[in-house]
Amino acid sequence: MFGGAGIYAEGRMFALMSDGVIYLKADEHNALAFEREQLEPFTYATKTGRRGVMSYRRMPDRLYDDPDELAIWARDALAAAARGEVGKMRAKTRRRRSSRAT
Repeated sequence: MFGGAGIYAEGRMFALMSDGVIYLKADEHNALAFEREQLEPFTYATKTGRRGVMSYRRMPDRLYDDPDELAIWARDALAAAARGEVGKMRAKTRRRRSSRAT
């Protein structure tokens, strides 16, 4: 998938590290904070040479020196990861139900 490392809490990947940069999980609930700071999404090269984009955004550099604010951003990223799991489970349930109906 990518040449980095996942960062987990409560069994959920809420951040990743690649090339010495930390990226936090983003979704529609916390994306505005990343956009306000013009923080780019994590991208990677696919096998076909295209650029893949994941739902992780670069962590603001100032958070490396501000553990209190880092904790806030990390909690928001963990919440985004939890919401993403719920969405995936709902989609999987819908697919199972539709395949049974056919």
